[in-house]
Amino acid sequence: METVKPKSGLNGKSRLAKTFQKVINLRSATKNMASNNGIGICILTSQHKFGGDDSFCIKRSSNNHMEKPGDPRARHRAVMEALVAKLFAGITSIKAAYAELQMAQYPYNSEAIHVADQAVVDELKAISELKRAFLKKELDLSPQVTIMLAEIQEQQSLMKTYGITIKKLEAEVEMKESAISELEKQLQEAIAFNKTIEKRLNASGPISILDNLQLSALNPSHFVQFLHYTLRSVRNFVKLMNKEMESAHWDLDAAAKVIEPEAIFSKPSHKYFAFESFVCKAMLEGFNFPNFSPTTESQSFNKVPREQYLNEFKKLKSVNVKHFLSQKQNSNSSFAKFTRAKYLHLVHAKMECSLFGNLNQRKQINGGDFPDSVFFIYFSEMARRAWLLHRLAFSFDQEVNIFQVPRNCRFSEVYMENVSDDSIVSCEIPDSGVDFRVHFTVVPGFKIGKTVIQSQVYLSPVTVNSPASR
Repeated sequence: METVKPKSGLNGKSRLAKTFQKVINLRSATKNMASNNGIGICILTSQHKFGGDDSFCIKRSSNNHMEKPGDPRARHRAVMEALVAKLFAGITSIKAAYAELQMAQYPYNSEAIHVADQAVVDELKAISELKRAFLKKELDLSPQVTIMLAEIQEQQSLMKTYGITIKKLEAEVEMKESAISELEKQLQEAIAFNKTIEKRLNASGPISILDNLQLSALNPSHFVQFLHYTLRSVRNFVKLMNKEMESAHWDLDAAAKVIEPEAIFSKPSHKYFAFESFVCKAMLEGFNFPNFSPTTESQSFNKVPREQYLNEFKKLKSVNVKHFLSQKQNSNSSFAKFTRAKYLHLVHAKMECSLFGNLNQRKQINGGDFPDSVFFIYFSEMARRAWLLHRLAFSFDQEVNIFQVPRNCRFSEVYMENVSDDSIVSCEIPDSGVDFRVHFTVVPGFKIGKTVIQSQVYLSPVTVNSPASR
């Protein structure tokens, strides 16, 4: 006899409750879809495990029809999307933490390195936990919340990475600017050193490059080289003259003031520029005239052939000036007359008497002879080079002119070269209210046709609003 168990009323009630719950959920899902323009979203009211029965997803399929609520495939797709989003967000966080770790190594920051390293470890642990949960099918994710949090995490990590990149680029810019500044400094030092070497090469001893010089090969660089060679002799004579003046107990400061009454020297040694200016002005006076004398102004430029000037240059270029002047056949030469006239003009009788205690050298020169003192040998060598510079200038097929820079003239790198410190090479110091003007010309400039050879000037600071600066 079979025993038939009656159906429990409880089971009927349970099925009724489930049906009622499905209807409610379906209405809610339909309403949400309408509010989101038909785009399917996942609706989860609580945390659910992968494969649970009370979660469902409503999503529009490729055939434009609604997936049924509670469809396992929809739930699986939603959870997988959340998993991938969380995984990618973790990878982005690792990338940002690794960038922080690299930045903290230079300059070395132990605390920042520890923080970045811990961040990498934490993200790796989180990814490892995701892997374990996925393999054991124990994913406990709310797809909507997880995707939202993953997106926030990824954006924060990207912002952090961009911030680190900006800091790195700024650091590189600072390094480049520092390197550029250092290279500019090295360039200025190299230019200054090259100028010094060039002056030494051009002014030390005979210039072999001018041997066998032809008229057709002449160019302004030959003149520049011989000009430096001439100025070397001028400075040697100035040093000797100052030494003799000190031995005779001259007040060099007062003597410099006589030459340049309004001069203000930034360094005590700069007063020697005043003496150099005085000697250059005396030795190069009349340079524009064919016979190197302003008394022959009426003579024209083309009366004497260029070849004659070049031949005179070649004749005297390598001679010993003391030996040349000691020979009687040369005592009335153009160069000998030039030397006598320049000595009498440069060395005043009172100066000679003060330096040597007598006027014997002056008397000897006026008598047609030349003394053999050290002072006169230095002077005659300077005169020889000035004479040769003039002969070389008139060998050019272009007219050569000499020019002085007026006092208080603004500094121009085209026409001028500063003889004092490199710190005031610039004609202006920005925002300082000080302007540098020419106080006096030390070495005059030259023009060969359209070529300008810079004059050498001494600069003095002038207040911008002062009358001298206008």
